[in-house]
Amino acid sequence: MSANERESRQAKAEELRARGLNPYHDRFATTHGLAAAGALDDDVAVEVAGRVLAMRKFGKLIFATLKDRSGTLQVSFERDQLEPEVFEIPKKLIDIGDFIGVGGVMWTTKKEEKTVRSASITPLSKAARPLPEKWHGLQDREACYRQRYLDLVSNDETLERFVLRSEVTSFIRRFLDERAFLEVETPILQGATSGAAARPFSTHHNALDRDFFLRISPETYLKRLIVGGLDRVYEIGKCFRNEGIDASHLQEFTMLEWYATYFNYRDNMILIRELIQAVLEEFKGGTKVRYEDQELDFGGEWPEVDYFDAVNERTGIDLGRVESHDELARRVGEKYPGFDLSQYPSYPALVDGLYKKMVRPELVQPTFLVHHPTELVPLARRSDENPRVLDMFQVVVNTWEIVKAYSELIDPVDQRNRMMEQQDYRDQGDDETMMLEEDYILCMEHGMPPNSGLGLGIDRFVALLSNVESLRDVVYFPTLREAAPIAAAEDDD
Repeated sequence: MSANERESRQAKAEELRARGLNPYHDRFATTHGLAAAGALDDDVAVEVAGRVLAMRKFGKLIFATLKDRSGTLQVSFERDQLEPEVFEIPKKLIDIGDFIGVGGVMWTTKKEEKTVRSASITPLSKAARPLPEKWHGLQDREACYRQRYLDLVSNDETLERFVLRSEVTSFIRRFLDERAFLEVETPILQGATSGAAARPFSTHHNALDRDFFLRISPETYLKRLIVGGLDRVYEIGKCFRNEGIDASHLQEFTMLEWYATYFNYRDNMILIRELIQAVLEEFKGGTKVRYEDQELDFGGEWPEVDYFDAVNERTGIDLGRVESHDELARRVGEKYPGFDLSQYPSYPALVDGLYKKMVRPELVQPTFLVHHPTELVPLARRSDENPRVLDMFQVVVNTWEIVKAYSELIDPVDQRNRMMEQQDYRDQGDDETMMLEEDYILCMEHGMPPNSGLGLGIDRFVALLSNVESLRDVVYFPTLREAAPIAAAEDDD
């Protein structure tokens, strides 16, 4: 944008002031949103407001297109119908990007376009900068991420995607509320991190002179509420994991977690399938989703894949027999010479890395991955039939893990031992292990009922529904590398 453009717009703002009009109003009372007004019969009186997206001037007649969240609507200004000083406002002082309010009556043009015939115009907010030209043609997605407000104004698909996200989240809340779940909130600042294998962000609380971590999961606090008698709880909130960013990973993301007393993991397998299928029926009209060049079918029963069997079939390594890090590292090194073993300092880290590189890329259609090795999740219940595996499942689709769930470990002695094992892994250099939470153990010692919990990644789920390849496309303001100031870059052009 040139300095002349900015000066011209500022001069128009001053001209509005000189005419006794405030270019930055505090409010405007509307009778209808733009889409609703566009559905009215002719001659109905309306008061509407929106951002000017386009203007077409034909001497005595001016057309403008306004936009709000509901859609767009044309308004007309006719010199013969307005006082000269009023007609001069859209003719000389309104620019694309400005917000205006218009009062008038509905009419239909010869081209069958619903329009407001303006009897009054109120400048509401003067845009000091123009909207970007040809925004739809931009290939630089990062520009859309950095200036999401312009992306939303100029790209209807972006707006529809974020409206879908909000509507899906509201639907999930209703689904759980109708099943006697209670929505709750738990701390984001936590004294220890658990609930997932991830490196945390840390911060310092000045008033308490105490270090805290941003939560990687709300799990142990939600289970404290289960102990307190809230037998079905859920939370939709932000979690933070200080790890790499790619198309399916963000360091700040939104998670749904719920816990249900007297459920086991099999009950949650039924409930999550019902929830996902209900969402698809509501917003897609069926249980099939088109994602890139493939069709994902969420209908009916989903197949189950055993974790141990999948790894064995794909790699020839039987995790039921290879139970030490050294032995597993030797086997992986022999079979996959390019496998960077230095990234996996502990047995659970190496098991997880092997699965993610060799098995997960093969899981495209919705699948229940079940019975993970005990070492992977210290908060999950061991199987009564086989203590080497967990009563656990994940929903994997499009090679993404969108759900993790398990029967919860409720034995405080076993829980302490499992968390101490995690400390041993941490001492071996695995900084993504869970920390010992003495307060949580204390809570368990007062009696935790049988229960099962589940986590659903909202960002990944909405990305699948929206057919976008990156989670950044379903997050309003994704965290990005620092960039040069936008204003400085523009003024140099």
